[in-house]
Amino acid sequence: MRGSKGEPIEWELISVGTVRRELGTLQAAINYSHKEGLLTSAPVVTLPSKPQPKDRWLTRDEAAKLLWTAYRSHKSKHIARFILIGLYTGTRKDAIIRMGFCKNTIGGWFDLEAGIMFRMSESERITKKRRTPAPIPRQLLGHLKRWHAQGCHWAVEYNGGMIKDPKRGFAKAAKEAGLTDVSPHTLKHTAITWALQNGVKTWEASGYFATSQETIEKVYGHHAPDFMESAKKTIERRRK
Repeated sequence: MRGSKGEPIEWELISVGTVRRELGTLQAAINYSHKEGLLTSAPVVTLPSKPQPKDRWLTRDEAAKLLWTAYRSHKSKHIARFILIGLYTGTRKDAIIRMGFCKNTIGGWFDLEAGIMFRMSESERITKKRRTPAPIPRQLLGHLKRWHAQGCHWAVEYNGGMIKDPKRGFAKAAKEAGLTDVSPHTLKHTAITWALQNGVKTWEASGYFATSQETIEKVYGHHAPDFMESAKKTIERRRK
C-alpha cells in the first residue's frame, strides 16, 4: 500500500497489550463523558483477551554484553547507566529517567548518604504502579556516587540534561549486542528473576521491586529454587 505521494507505507505492529490498554483508556473516557452528561449512553468497549505475561529475562552473559555494547558507544553511555539502574533495582523505565540526586518535583531521587532510593517525589500522585522506597545495592551506589561527583543532577543524563525516552537507544544497543525480544521493561523482569533465583522470598521481592506479591508469584515464582518444593516432596514420598 502507498501513501498520497506514492511512497510505500510502513506499518508498525502493535502488541495486544498496547491495544488493550488504549481501548481501556477509551472506555474510561466514554464512562467519564457519560457521567458528566456529555453522552446519553455509555457503550461498552470490547477488549481483547489479556495476553500471557512475558518471561523474557537476560542471562548474566546477555546483560554484560548489552551493558558493554551501550557503554563503549560515546552516544549511548547514558543507556549504560539506565541499564545498570534497571538491573540492580528493577525500577520501571518512566521512574528511572525522572530520578535525580536530590529531592525534586518531577520524580524520585537517590539519597546517597542514607543509601535509599525514592522512586517518586512527594508531590506525585500515588497510582497502581507502586513506587516504594528501597535500599540501594552497594554495587550501584558506587556508580551513583561517581556520577554525582562528576556534576550530574540526574541519574541518567544526556548532554547535561534529563533524557526523554531511552527506547530507541536501548533498542539500538540490544540490536548491536545481538539480543532479540528485549525492551527496557526486560530489565525489571531480569532483576526480579535473578533475585528469586538467588533465593529471595516472594514477599521480600514484592516490597523491594514495588510489585504485588501475586504478580511476583504468578510471573516469576517458578524461578525460585524452592518452587513447589513441598508438593514435589509429597509426590516423591513413598507410601507406607
